[in-house]
Amino acid sequence: MKSFTRRDFLQALALLGISTGIEALLPAYARSRPRVPAPRRPRRGPVTYDLTIAETPIRIGGRRAKATTINGTVPGPLLRFREGDEVIIRVTNRLKEDTSIHWHGVLVPFDMDGVPGVSFPGIKPGETFTYRFRLRQHGTYWYHSHSGLQEQTGIYGPLIIDPAEEPYPYDREYVIVLSDWTFENPYRVLARLRKYPGYYNFQRRTLANLFEEAREMGFWKALKDRLSWGRMRMGATDIVDITGATYTYLMNGHAPEDNWTALFRPGERVRLRFINAAAGSIFDVRIPGLPMTVIQADGQYVQAVTVDEFRIGIAETYDVIVEPKEEQAYTIFAESMDRSGYARGTLAPREGMEGPIPPLRKRPLRTHADMGMVHEGHEGHAGMPHEAMAAPTEHRGHQMPADTTGHHMHGGHDHHGGHAMMAGMMGGVGQPPGMPPEAQPHGDDTHGPGNAAVPMITRSRLHEPGVGLGEDGWRVLVYTDLKSLHPREDFRPPTREIELHLTGNMERFLWGIDGKTYSEAPEPIRLRYGERVRLVLVNDTMMEHPMHLHGMWMELENGHGRHIPRKHTILVKPAERLSVLITPDEPGPWVFHCHILYHMEMGMFRVFEVSEPETATRTSS
Repeated sequence: MKSFTRRDFLQALALLGISTGIEALLPAYARSRPRVPAPRRPRRGPVTYDLTIAETPIRIGGRRAKATTINGTVPGPLLRFREGDEVIIRVTNRLKEDTSIHWHGVLVPFDMDGVPGVSFPGIKPGETFTYRFRLRQHGTYWYHSHSGLQEQTGIYGPLIIDPAEEPYPYDREYVIVLSDWTFENPYRVLARLRKYPGYYNFQRRTLANLFEEAREMGFWKALKDRLSWGRMRMGATDIVDITGATYTYLMNGHAPEDNWTALFRPGERVRLRFINAAAGSIFDVRIPGLPMTVIQADGQYVQAVTVDEFRIGIAETYDVIVEPKEEQAYTIFAESMDRSGYARGTLAPREGMEGPIPPLRKRPLRTHADMGMVHEGHEGHAGMPHEAMAAPTEHRGHQMPADTTGHHMHGGHDHHGGHAMMAGMMGGVGQPPGMPPEAQPHGDDTHGPGNAAVPMITRSRLHEPGVGLGEDGWRVLVYTDLKSLHPREDFRPPTREIELHLTGNMERFLWGIDGKTYSEAPEPIRLRYGERVRLVLVNDTMMEHPMHLHGMWMELENGHGRHIPRKHTILVKPAERLSVLITPDEPGPWVFHCHILYHMEMGMFRVFEVSEPETATRTSS
């Protein structure tokens, strides 16, 4: 009888859909190994890591691919530190092109931020760049390339900074990195989107589903809805740019069929650190049958809130604690926002177990409310037209008054980022600190050809779960649920406001801020060191934008006073007006951009320039 050789074993694994050598191509945290809280270690000098970026053959979902990897894996290795550590990270470039690493959400000096052309020149082929900084925070973060579209090809990984004191004890933990992978060249993906933005949308409305919608809402209403979207040159199914038509959704580098597994003992408190490291995908995360208690958002502890599902925008992180009490398998299910696919894993007491995989939900549709349209009597704006989301030539907004500098002011805003301000009686401007902005009509500035349309009304939508959520009877996390664990010490009112509009033209796949791409933008937006500024973001587009600010926290004004949460990335819904408070406390240039990689590449990107402290200026002079 022929013996069963190692080669036979590997071939059997391949037939079962398990990629050969997959464990060797994954970092330790992604190999279903639990981590229990480690004892506190004394500090003994800097914590050092060596990272090498290179091209590496890998297998994803049983298919061969070539990725740009960090130390040979996708995702890259887990970098773990303690609050207060001094960090030395040497990054060596083995590619044939420049590369970089940005420490997402980590507060560092500007020259350690890793943005080529802004904070440093980049890392040339064959060279090593040494990042060195001291950690001033704790929490779950991640790191990634900021060079071209390299993030899409595999240059990303998790980063955890343990706190001096842990407010939420747990028995074991897992890092869960969500991402998307395409076997296409990402520049080819971008070229296709520029020629035809709906290239990957196979869920568009057709004549067949017109009759399905007519059965649900009535024929004339369904027809009127379609004609309305047609006049706006938009589609109600335009949820994301890139879908499961080309994307494979990954959990810790594993395709859904690989069934990444995390083990537990019934009764344990298991901490799951979710990181959305995708290039173009927003996920809706749930573990059917198992409530999740959210304890951290973007690395910052929040007051515990228990939910059944949460939406995680690109670049956001959420830490949750689950307490499985039954000896059964649970599915960790991360469904793409457009319902074209999912990433999944299993939380189980033993290897080899699987929980049931939920069916994909029906693809959502944009509504007129999503687009800033107003029905009669809605929010006190009775009589406003129903078709309020109009092309620029049809827009009927209200003119903003002009200040003495010629800039248009909106409730004390300096719309163009200048220094004019309108101080209130308490030394601040606008609404009280911590409160969301009031709904406002859009001004007459339609931002030119770089913007396809504008909503008539922009309003806070922080209390809304988002398109496709909230109709299943489940508890869904919303931004108004987030309250910081400790009150803000610095809660000064802002002395000025800067209003920025997120703009885009789907037909041209052109994205920008205030109607301009980065290459067309004026000089950087100037901030004074230590000043208190309210940044108002207005989404004039029909898509969500995860906006990330480098170098400083954004304090999301969600109505909780001194307990408003700090975030490094905020998912801005269509037709939404939201505000954040910022206190620039690190001099230098800092970028602000959409974290949909292809939107950033096409121009939704700006630079904030923070001045040197006045004392330093006087000393140097």
